[in-house]
Amino acid sequence: MVRNEIKELLRMGPPPSEQDVIRSKQVGLVEEYQRLICLIEKPVTDEEAKALTRIFGADGFFGLSWTLVHLIETAPHWSAEECLENVGNEWIQMLKDREVRWRDAGCPARSFYKEAGLLDPRSSQDSKGEGLPMPRENYS
Repeated sequence: MVRNEIKELLRMGPPPSEQDVIRSKQVGLVEEYQRLICLIEKPVTDEEAKALTRIFGADGFFGLSWTLVHLIETAPHWSAEECLENVGNEWIQMLKDREVRWRDAGCPARSFYKEAGLLDPRSSQDSKGEGLPMPRENYS
């Protein structure tokens, strides 16, 4: 099931370029995208991750595209190969490249971490005030 804020983002479609927003002074539009994106709690489902890949615009959209990347990467079984249709988009290509590098580095699939009860290092919890644990040698 896809959450309402993601459905609303899909209804709005990809945002205009930063340059178009500045030219037309559409600050309210940027604020609405930001409000909806910030309402999405981590992790997203695989279905939601796939839906969010359709929201990327032509540029970084004032940093909100990075927020989308981080949300998408929290899905437990998400795969770039299954979800990424618009490979001409730089954000879609980056997601695909990041997944390939992670897999080539020998890191397990996201589901491994969940099933083992471990924190997935790709999923940051900083929005809730919980970061990754410090390495043992840094404990006093």
